[in-house]
Amino acid sequence: MALYRSPARLWLVAVLALAGALALVGPAHAAGGKLKPHAFGELDCNGQSTIQTSVRRSFACSDIRGFAGTTNANTWDGRFYDNGVYIGHDEPDMTFLSTRAGSGDNVTWTETLPRDPSAAPTIASPGSDVSHWFELSIAPWFSMAMCDPLSYPQNGCTPEGTTPENAPTCVGTQTTNCYPGAGSAFMEMQLYPPGFPPFADGISCDDSHWCAALTIDSLECTLGFAYCNPGCTEPVNFGWIQRDGIPTGPPSPQDADLQTFTPNGQTLLMNPGDTIRVHMFDAPAPGGGDAFEVVIDDLTTGQSGFMQASAHNGFADTSITDCSGTPFNFQPEYSTAAKSNIVPWAALQTDISTEFEIGHWEGCTGLSHPSRLTLAPGITDIYYNSCHSPYETLGRSEASEPSDALCYPQGDTHGQLASEPDLITGCLDDLQQNGDLDFDGTPYWPEWPTGAQPTAKFPGSFVESLPTSGGGGYQQYFVQTDVALSESSCSSTSAVGCSVPPPGPGQFYPYWSRVGATSASCTLQFGNVASGAGVNNLGEDAQYGADQIQTLGYPEFEGPVQTNTCGSGSSG
Repeated sequence: MALYRSPARLWLVAVLALAGALALVGPAHAAGGKLKPHAFGELDCNGQSTIQTSVRRSFACSDIRGFAGTTNANTWDGRFYDNGVYIGHDEPDMTFLSTRAGSGDNVTWTETLPRDPSAAPTIASPGSDVSHWFELSIAPWFSMAMCDPLSYPQNGCTPEGTTPENAPTCVGTQTTNCYPGAGSAFMEMQLYPPGFPPFADGISCDDSHWCAALTIDSLECTLGFAYCNPGCTEPVNFGWIQRDGIPTGPPSPQDADLQTFTPNGQTLLMNPGDTIRVHMFDAPAPGGGDAFEVVIDDLTTGQSGFMQASAHNGFADTSITDCSGTPFNFQPEYSTAAKSNIVPWAALQTDISTEFEIGHWEGCTGLSHPSRLTLAPGITDIYYNSCHSPYETLGRSEASEPSDALCYPQGDTHGQLASEPDLITGCLDDLQQNGDLDFDGTPYWPEWPTGAQPTAKFPGSFVESLPTSGGGGYQQYFVQTDVALSESSCSSTSAVGCSVPPPGPGQFYPYWSRVGATSASCTLQFGNVASGAGVNNLGEDAQYGADQIQTLGYPEFEGPVQTNTCGSGSSG
């Protein structure tokens, strides 16, 4: 049994070092008391809440599925809409499967964090510019399904359980002779690259370190999305991985504030090139019971950090009725990582996976149309809405993107937030739509790693060992992506117009390669690692398989389930 190591206080009330020595302090709540929504928070990580202003406008939320043939206020064309706004993501994902007990609730990942080129990023020649990781993926993450009885489909949930074997999943508003699923939340243990701070309205903790956080997204909708609360459609809990395990601010959707998303002196900072071990598991919680916990050990520096998703730490689930919160111990939903064990509302068909959140960045040579963003009472930042760029002029019609915002100039220190300067001018494409819907930004050009080490132009890849659970491996894996949901050309009733890569000017989509001859020596690399000694590129884009709209009811590319072993060769 793991020893409990989480903090003895709800959170540390810290002074947030901002220009003018402004201090922001989050309110405390008695254990077991209801949390009423504040004016600012994260009741909807897509920024569309009708009753609250989101503190952070550039969240990597969990993508939400659609239902073929189901049309209501929240889903049509096989896609999900949050208060009428399409909020899809682009999430290439490798999911691991196992029927071994513990494989769904206790997993360890070991990986070496990538290095960027020594040269600064450039915005001049799409496809051959110098690129850094913050341009390619704003949040690589590891996933695990969580129990949340107040999340979709509003059913009870037994932690570390199983789904009924061979029961068909309910589709749309169907309620009989099918399994609707237990109340589920989607946990993403996210990593954030250096180079484009501050995190509150950017990507990074600073210009030189990787950092990480435990995030949990729930969905306040009923079966088939017949009703979703417009005030708290996709609430998110957030806590940095801390050396002392104490959140920097309130993690709950109701209370989250600028402190929540601002690293402090205890936030675990990791160097490019460090090898880290990420352990995700259920652990004893203060006050009784268990709660999900993440521990990161930096094997290079010897530092460690952790965060527990417990009521004691300020994590809470959310009521679909009034968006209030209840302090809550989140726990893993499944004992095993069987293929049927998934989050029923998520676009990705997964429990245990490694993923790279892409399509949220476009580099610019100039910006125009400034606006002011409010992150907290009295705390604002200037951003721009329009990007001028060689990438932009090569793109398709901008009609699919109402705005390029959030955009910031090179050297920006973000006013009162007093961050380190941004390394380059660019946009997050996240304020009025989720992501790069015309697929013309850096992630859709071949500016990805070509191997483990950086080159003069491109960064090195993550080097990930295959995941383990209780010392054992996972028997199978498959590759998938939800990019087709964001393709305007993709039919909601057939596979017509759906493609990998998506229909942008770069005509590139990153993919997994396996390097090594045996499971023990095998590592995963992501990007454009096409060939080399011991490289199996899994067929490059062919690894994503075919569009599964006819079986899943929404556009989703999914490759075949394969045995989790490595072999030499470059063709897969």
